[in-house]
Amino acid sequence: MGRPPDFVNARNAPVKVIASTLRKGNVVEKDGKLYVILFAENIHPGKGTPVTQLDMRRITDGVKVSERYRTTEQVERAFVEDREHTFLYSDGEGFHFMNPENYEQVAVPADVVGDAAPYLQEGMPVMVSIYNNVALTIELPQRVTLEVAETEPVLKGQTASSSYKPATLSNGVRTTVPPHIAAGTRVVVMTADGAYVERAKD
Repeated sequence: MGRPPDFVNARNAPVKVIASTLRKGNVVEKDGKLYVILFAENIHPGKGTPVTQLDMRRITDGVKVSERYRTTEQVERAFVEDREHTFLYSDGEGFHFMNPENYEQVAVPADVVGDAAPYLQEGMPVMVSIYNNVALTIELPQRVTLEVAETEPVLKGQTASSSYKPATLSNGVRTTVPPHIAAGTRVVVMTADGAYVERAKD
């Protein structure tokens, strides 16, 4: 007994998936063009049909579009390889990453890297999604350790439980930290939004 023919997919051929399973970084094919998903949300209204809201960027020209599908509707998802790469450096061509298995390098344009750029550190492992040798998205480690470049001094009588204070990290990103954190302290932050997690243990 062989597998039914609809499971036989040539490499890189799109597969039909239901809209509610799509996530950020997936690539879908629509009207013969490829789109990378920037944001996906399943919306369940009190009445009416649940829908999946997709914000996407067309790969060929970078145009952004928003689409709504019924959550059970079928969408063509393109086959994308997720490979771990190591960040090397950035220059005028973009951000350069290396595949540690075969030492091949890939240059990722600045608009693909986007908000992740300040968090990239030399030697950092990053997941790069690649379609037909073109980098579509990158995914950073969830947390990164950075030094606090500047923050307000602790005020007398302030306790550790009182509100956080503004701080600027060594990569230029602004965040908020507990009152006892001083400039020069190494802290762990979330790469998604720069939110403070804890004081670094190293």
